[in-house]
Amino acid sequence: MFLSEEKLDQLMQECSESGNYSTLKQTLWDVFSSSERLGASWPRSGVSKLATPPASKACDTTSPSLKKMTKEEVRALEGEKDVDSSEAEIPAPVEAVAASSLAMASSVCTVDIDSLRSSYEKLFNMDNSIFEAGLVNALVMLCSNMEMDLKVKPNVAKDVNFLNLYEIVLELPVLGCEAYLENVVPLVCRGIALLPVTSQVALVKSWSHHSAERLKSMLENLQQILSLRVYTGTFTRDHLMNDDETISSCTTVIRIIYYASLLGGVHYTKQPVWDTSELPLLDTDNFSSIEMVGNASRKRYHDHISEEMELSPLDVRVPLIPLDEFYNEPLNETIEMDRDFAYWKMPDHSFSEKTKFSFMSHPFILNPATKAQALYYDNRIRMYSERRMNLFQSMMAGAFQSNPYLKLQVRRDHIVEDALVELEVVVLENPQDLKKQLMVEFDAEQGIDEGGLSKEFFQLIVEEIFNPDYGMFIHCPESHTYWFNPSSYESCAQFTLIGIVLGLAMYNSVILDLHLPSVIYRKLEGKKGVFEDLKEFKQSVWKGLDDLLEYSGDDMEDVFMQPFQINYTDIYGTMITTDLKEGGADIVVSQANKREYVDLYADFLLNKCVEKQFLAFQRGFNLVTSESPLQMMFTPQELEMLICGEKEFDFNELENSTEYDGGFSKETNCVRWFWEAVHSMDLEDKRKLLQFTTGSDRIPVGGLAKLKLIIAKNGPDSDRLPSAHTCFNVLLLPEYSSKEKMNSLLMKAIKECKGFGML
Repeated sequence: MFLSEEKLDQLMQECSESGNYSTLKQTLWDVFSSSERLGASWPRSGVSKLATPPASKACDTTSPSLKKMTKEEVRALEGEKDVDSSEAEIPAPVEAVAASSLAMASSVCTVDIDSLRSSYEKLFNMDNSIFEAGLVNALVMLCSNMEMDLKVKPNVAKDVNFLNLYEIVLELPVLGCEAYLENVVPLVCRGIALLPVTSQVALVKSWSHHSAERLKSMLENLQQILSLRVYTGTFTRDHLMNDDETISSCTTVIRIIYYASLLGGVHYTKQPVWDTSELPLLDTDNFSSIEMVGNASRKRYHDHISEEMELSPLDVRVPLIPLDEFYNEPLNETIEMDRDFAYWKMPDHSFSEKTKFSFMSHPFILNPATKAQALYYDNRIRMYSERRMNLFQSMMAGAFQSNPYLKLQVRRDHIVEDALVELEVVVLENPQDLKKQLMVEFDAEQGIDEGGLSKEFFQLIVEEIFNPDYGMFIHCPESHTYWFNPSSYESCAQFTLIGIVLGLAMYNSVILDLHLPSVIYRKLEGKKGVFEDLKEFKQSVWKGLDDLLEYSGDDMEDVFMQPFQINYTDIYGTMITTDLKEGGADIVVSQANKREYVDLYADFLLNKCVEKQFLAFQRGFNLVTSESPLQMMFTPQELEMLICGEKEFDFNELENSTEYDGGFSKETNCVRWFWEAVHSMDLEDKRKLLQFTTGSDRIPVGGLAKLKLIIAKNGPDSDRLPSAHTCFNVLLLPEYSSKEKMNSLLMKAIKECKGFGML
């Protein structure tokens, strides 16, 4: 017994005419409680309806010609051609499908999805109460049995086409209803999570053909289950979410939806755009002797599905579902990130117990603030490891050893020169010292660096480095960003040191006031810049090239008269003309070659003309971050947020999260006057207040609530200015006697006070 659209139509019509639905209920139970019957239902045209049951029954259900063949002969029918589930809508011959099922039954879906959806639409237009209870019970039995089979029979997916079964179940339009959502969907997720990677990849390819609305509906159902499970679970340090099978299996299925959204989205280009270029060896490059993993050898795919499909988030410009919709906020609020990080660091194969589930291996579900927390643990562990190694060497050698910290002593008025010289010495002596915790000391100042001095150091050095007088970066007024100066006279070593500074800031959890185009962060993760990246970086150039692509007239050569050349002006105002390909001056852009011209134009601007500068910069960044999970966890947009912070200044968040000490409370007059003054400030003064109290005017990932500001009482009323411990985000306020006095002294403090001293 199996179902098809015609059989179900006939059955519903007979029951409707007789007014007795017992036959329909019994048929639904018989089919939806049996993997053999359900797997053979709604077959595509030309596919044997019983090609999907266990292999023991396959000989009775395939074509007569196959019955007489041995298994080896049937497999030979496949030839060398791989079965690609993305071609699921194309009818396949009976013999090909049957032969494929012998090799791996759960590698291709043979269900007629359109017919299935049509059947469901008609069925659920009826009064659902007639059959809902029986259908739910049948599905619970079916999914429980499938889960058990997958657990106790490791190779069962080779014999049973679970793809057919799960596709039929997941197409039910009522999965979002309470009865199905609570009883059926979690069991489906547990089963899918147990499928082999090849079967999960087949689901990715199949689901990538869904509409964005359909895929989003699937995601919302799973997010609802996750959130409900998090809220109702009693999770502690001893019983983590990681140990909950429903949560882990739902997260695994969300990963399949995630890759389906990527695969079905708008990709940057059909051509591979991984950057495999390497920095050439130059006599003037002091760092060329340092051994590092090059672009050609860097890891690009970070889980089994990604590796199998060679698909990365960096390949996709617009996914079917926005990436931030995969974040689950209740999960992010509840997760014990230190324990999850420990699970992630466990080796894949443990003899003592099963490998623990880690959300870090599923970074799409974590928001940037949680990922930043994971990166913080990774960085701190490396810092402590370097400190322990330094102590061990000191004990063993019994002689002078290097400082357990990366200590930089700089002068404020020579901050760039001092920092770059000291960092160059560190890198040439032992690049591993960059993994130590940074300690900054300003010459002739008494401050001790517990974090605040480092923040000011990075702010000052970034301001100087991007000063046009240095000539290393040029300002793009159109996008208010900075780009590498292709005509810079600075050596590769200088750009490497700039990359080290950027990496050190991120490694030491310091947010920078950087104004770099977003394509930089995509390039740092290994991709080349492409035409689409110009839209945000150089809008006018992108618009001109886009107009050229859109032009459809036959007179393009006469209208544009554009050879395969590019003209640009260097920082000194000199016009430079360069061929985009060999003999470019003699090749005119036409309808036939306009796409090639646009791609070469963008490649020159974003990659070739600044290749030496960027690769040196990237080398410096990787010297600090190469061993961290940065590339595995963060998308380019999230990396930009991690380095530069968020852009929304919500001081209500800051007020709600602020703590009070020394006798102050939220109701104290001085505190109320302080917040009234803050909310009346313009944006520039608010930034100065952040700079004064925390050492940085940037907003951390997760918003101002993550700052954990403390306002402490600093004695009775006096004429003393407010002061701050920037290392600990503590603002010290005397208990001023009037609102006017507090306002006046606060504004003077934030506008005129700089430097560090002992209080």
